[in-house]
Amino acid sequence: MSNLKRNRKITRLSLFALVIVCVLLNFLGARLNEALGLPFFIDNIGTILAALLGGYIPCITVGFLSNIFNAISTPDSIYYCVISVFIATMASLYAEKLRRLSIPFILLAVPTFAFLGGVVGGILTWLIYGMDFGEGVAVDIAASIDQKTSMGYLPSNLISCFLIDLVDKAIVTVIALLIYKIIPKKLTGYFKERKWYNINVFDGYERKLRRRFSQRIKITLLVGASTALVAAAAIATSVIQYHDSSVQEFTKQAEYAANVIATHIDPDIMENCVKEGARAQGYSDIKALMLTVREASPEIEYVYIYRVEKDGTHVIFDLDTEDVAADLPGEVIDYDDTIAKYADLFLAGKDIPTDVTDDEDGWLLSAYEPIRSKSGEVLCHVGVDLSMNHLRSEEIGFLAKVIALFIGFMIVIRAYTVWMAERYIVRPVNIIADAANRFTYDTPQAREESLKMIEDLDIHTGDEIEYLYDAYKKTTTDTVHYINEVQQKREQVARLQNGLILVLADIVESRDKCTGDHVRKTAAYCEIILRQMQKDGIYADQLSEDFINEVINSAPLHDVGKIKVSDVILNKPGRLTDEEFKSMQNHTRAGGEIIDKAIAVVGEESNYLTEAKNLAFYHHEKWNGKGYPTGLAGEDIPLSARVMAVADVFDALVSRRSYKDPFTVDQAFEIIRNDSGTHFDPLIVQAFFNAEDEIRRVQKLNLEL
Repeated sequence: MSNLKRNRKITRLSLFALVIVCVLLNFLGARLNEALGLPFFIDNIGTILAALLGGYIPCITVGFLSNIFNAISTPDSIYYCVISVFIATMASLYAEKLRRLSIPFILLAVPTFAFLGGVVGGILTWLIYGMDFGEGVAVDIAASIDQKTSMGYLPSNLISCFLIDLVDKAIVTVIALLIYKIIPKKLTGYFKERKWYNINVFDGYERKLRRRFSQRIKITLLVGASTALVAAAAIATSVIQYHDSSVQEFTKQAEYAANVIATHIDPDIMENCVKEGARAQGYSDIKALMLTVREASPEIEYVYIYRVEKDGTHVIFDLDTEDVAADLPGEVIDYDDTIAKYADLFLAGKDIPTDVTDDEDGWLLSAYEPIRSKSGEVLCHVGVDLSMNHLRSEEIGFLAKVIALFIGFMIVIRAYTVWMAERYIVRPVNIIADAANRFTYDTPQAREESLKMIEDLDIHTGDEIEYLYDAYKKTTTDTVHYINEVQQKREQVARLQNGLILVLADIVESRDKCTGDHVRKTAAYCEIILRQMQKDGIYADQLSEDFINEVINSAPLHDVGKIKVSDVILNKPGRLTDEEFKSMQNHTRAGGEIIDKAIAVVGEESNYLTEAKNLAFYHHEKWNGKGYPTGLAGEDIPLSARVMAVADVFDALVSRRSYKDPFTVDQAFEIIRNDSGTHFDPLIVQAFFNAEDEIRRVQKLNLEL
């Protein structure tokens, strides 16, 4: 091994050892502080010592890794990486003066560290915890400061944090300096010779770099600008998604609460309540139900039942809150903002969209569910208002965490990028990156043209960049060949699947003309329901485009097991006996066995065949666990089978069979609604009703055919 290689290896090992030792010092200092019950932190000894011994790179690495290490036991520590990195940066700037024990710089460094840890860290804490500092010695001191000066909650807490941190940083600075002075000069001199704090300067070029726009500055600007843009976009996207997901959860909660009340109220009792008010029989039971629903969630602010008419909002039920007295039954009040906005929909008895308002009543999300008479007339609406006031503080805390995390990582990434940068690396890497960005996989022709573009780069640098280019060229070539093979296999599997569908569907249809129509219609209803669920965001984590297509394509196979049912039973005009019905039920197991055989023939994993089996085997399971063949319940039933259950029953109800006349579409819809939560998944029923117009259109079209 050459002296140069040996020296580089020793440098890396000594850097690694220094970082490990200093991280352990930070960890042990923090644990000692906890054991003694002190109101400090004592977690920056290693950071300052790393600055004294090694400079910028070891120092910032220790500060960063200390928080990552502490996050194992205290997850919130990771958000304070940015504070540790700031302190490490300042410690490396003050390092030379601190080594000389310059009192003025020591007196300057300690308040600087305290400002970063106490004030900046205090503001971060305040934001992360929803504009609150929680409890502790600092908060008690702040309360005393505020009591004497009346300066307010935030300033008094920041002053308290600064004072405590001032003592803390004085302690850790003194300890770090003592350790540094105890270490033999030979060892400190060795660390200093490593020049980690100047490692970005190339030997032999230091004088030229001082006169030119150095690579260090270029890399700093490039990484700083690009990372800032990515961070800004990522932070904005994260906050928007956090807000949208939170509102979506509130919406589901409000709609579910309103739906629970509406579905548990007898329409006959409600008609009496509309006419007689609080004197009606069952009025107190409905009010108790509303109270139970409201108490089930702390976010539910108001629960009420209104009848909206042209002269105003007629109060049928309303609940008192701590701050607002309930409106009296029979009282007519003015339209509020939401009712005014959707007055036409209320009066027409149509579905009311979820609405968000922000006024003197607070930030509220309102959901309405109609209560209909047995004839389908809308008697009134259940309203549920959820308070979203605490969402603002949660969003601020989330934003503060994300920003702190990004800034901490940004500084560390920037430091290491500059540290590792070498001359003339930017241009060839950018060329390769540009080629990668323009590489397209859409068509075979596009892939071949992209490969030629990579070949034409013809990079010859005689170093690792050329090796990287050769490896990238080989990887892209292999990837293109692999994609071509995969595409051919996918087309082959697709042809196999389509052929299997046609063969098995023909077998089923040949048994009974009604069954043939049934499998075609249920497939159409499944597609409508799935698309509506996708639109409504129901089970969004499962409803990928591939999943939807697999369910639609395999839907005709859900009754394939009926090929093993006797023609006598299958086409019997009257009611089946218990034994015959049991034999009919076996078509689900038979269907699963048939698909299992198909899977064995294919000999590999197939999501399509998996969903085909789920449909064939589980489409007669019920949400309440009282279905067959296995008695699965709730979300244990595969999603595709739960969708098919609704489509299957609806088509069976509205279709003529040898043993019954068809139900009307309205009757079928009412049966589906009544069986929501027992036979069917309520969310799927919700999507089914949201797509009612399309369901009716397809049913009418099939009827005409």
